[in-house]
Amino acid sequence: MAGRNRTLVTEFLLIAFTEHPERGLPLFLLFLSFYFVTLLGNAGMIILIHKDHQLHTPMYFFLGHLSFVDMCYSSVIVPQLLAVLLEHGTAISQARCAAQFFLFTFFASIDCYLLAIMAYDRYVAVCQPLLYVTIMTERARWGLVAGAYIAGFSSAFVRTVTAFTLSFCGNNEINFIFCDLPPLLKLTCGESFTQEVVIIVFAIFVMPACILVILVSYLFIIVAIMQIRSAGGRAKTFSTCASHLTAVSLFFGTLIFMYLRDNSGKSSEEDRVVSVLYTVVTPMLNPLIYSLRNKEVKAAVRKALSRSKASALCIQH
Repeated sequence: MAGRNRTLVTEFLLIAFTEHPERGLPLFLLFLSFYFVTLLGNAGMIILIHKDHQLHTPMYFFLGHLSFVDMCYSSVIVPQLLAVLLEHGTAISQARCAAQFFLFTFFASIDCYLLAIMAYDRYVAVCQPLLYVTIMTERARWGLVAGAYIAGFSSAFVRTVTAFTLSFCGNNEINFIFCDLPPLLKLTCGESFTQEVVIIVFAIFVMPACILVILVSYLFIIVAIMQIRSAGGRAKTFSTCASHLTAVSLFFGTLIFMYLRDNSGKSSEEDRVVSVLYTVVTPMLNPLIYSLRNKEVKAAVRKALSRSKASALCIQH
């Protein structure tokens, strides 16, 4: 009888950060500014890579795709979050929730794969420099990127279909910044063990697999660097990996803290703060990390600024 009285949920209510209405506007302005910086920084990085021929290398080819994915990834989450903050809670249909979950999983998976590919690229550059040009051909680069998109789509499709074949009933409030899996599973009713197993199995093929590729690549890189006799040579070689290593640590560190830690120690507020780090802050910081820690990018920025200045002077005269 109790099961019959359950009302099936057809829409959800996103209520993240709404328990303190006075914080709504400051958070709205903060996240809006972060979003603008994300769009400008990543779009600027893509344009810079496209315009400067010195950046037409495999590493920057992958970085351009990472910047594009970061823009898309952030755009799936932030506009909805801004609406929640502005309206103190926003209703979202189950279809829109599923679409958001699919797109988030799709772009987040591609992000993971691209960071793993970039680690492999650094491994080839450091450990097999004489073969770098023959291994990282244009065809190989496009093949790796296409593989990342196809694998991301497959993972997102299976996880979304599996998650949204579950029944949701009773409470429809999602105290989170978007339609993510952990808060959705709290709203399910009935048996969900099989679906959860499928979701976990497919998750294993994304984050842990990518982390393994990155760790193995950097293990070989560290061994190669330690064999360089001069301290200056070691520092110069490691500097080519520093930006990527920083981005990897930031992205995967927050994901691991969010999804792979013990559920018993979790709190809703802690989860929301961590989710902001990997959905809002990390996509914003990536262009800054690669700009500030990379000589080639800084040189390209200086050239672009010089050309802009020269063009402005020509127009004035």
